[in-house]
Amino acid sequence: MNQNKVTNLDEAIKKYVKNGFHISIGGFTANRVPMAAVYEIIRQEIRELHIYAHSNGQGVDELVGAGCVKKLEIAYAGNGRFAPTCIRTRKAVEKGELQLEDYTNYQMTLRFMAGAMGVPFLPTRSSLGTDIIRLWGFSETMRREDPKLPDKKLVVLDNPFDGWNDVVRVVLVPAINPDVTIIHAQQADEQGTARIEGLSFADIEQAKAAKHLIVTCEELVERDSLREEPDQNSIPFIFVDAVVPLPYGAYPTACYRCYDYDPVYLNNYKRCAADDALYGNYLKEYVYGFKSHEALIHFIGPDRLETIKADKRTGYANNLDRR
Repeated sequence: MNQNKVTNLDEAIKKYVKNGFHISIGGFTANRVPMAAVYEIIRQEIRELHIYAHSNGQGVDELVGAGCVKKLEIAYAGNGRFAPTCIRTRKAVEKGELQLEDYTNYQMTLRFMAGAMGVPFLPTRSSLGTDIIRLWGFSETMRREDPKLPDKKLVVLDNPFDGWNDVVRVVLVPAINPDVTIIHAQQADEQGTARIEGLSFADIEQAKAAKHLIVTCEELVERDSLREEPDQNSIPFIFVDAVVPLPYGAYPTACYRCYDYDPVYLNNYKRCAADDALYGNYLKEYVYGFKSHEALIHFIGPDRLETIKADKRTGYANNLDRR
């Protein structure tokens, strides 16, 4: 198969992300989040999205803050020390503007894995004895009215293999099959094979669970270079619909071995996110004010980018002031 899936971000988002879609974004808090795609979704004013994420910070919070999200299913919405709880997400929940369903970190991974496996659910003991079981963000009525949602958040079931391994009860969590998943990787080829360096979080399961997959990447490489060490590849090309070469595509979050997160940007975001008027100005200046992610990176400039440049040995920036 010689299909070339390389495209630009504007076309990929227009083709695969529509109003009301169920979408999943990869990354973890402030690490390897597909931020260029997030900003493009906001610029295209796509609305009523149902978002799935494992544990995400910057991407989820900016989508929510821009009014793109109606429902969110997630384990943790936070950005480390910059926002232990995502600021715009919390405000939206408190105002009743965002419907939120929460699971444990492990449960979200299992839900994506079930979707990738093509099974309707997977069992776990995670969350037994906690309010995750008892408290539902989406009511059963709401679930019945949305054909894309399972009828129940989860099901607690007596172990059908009674006496096995002393397990009495298990929790069944429903599969997730997003309309589209978007992830950012360090490398990809024109056919779609992608390589993620460092922690992959739940990105691989998210990618395989989706009906369509957009991969943004730091570097577009020749197919032969990825075939030299095929065991290091993360996503087979058969799952990928679009490849978008985009250096700094995860900025202002980190991309392991390429660049660290930008504390200057994230601190400014934190300040703006706490105030509605400031946040409106932030969106005008940093999102709508640029026609592309490349334009944002040009605005940030080489001096700032040099401070977050990753050391090839450690994968992170040396002497970065993270305050």
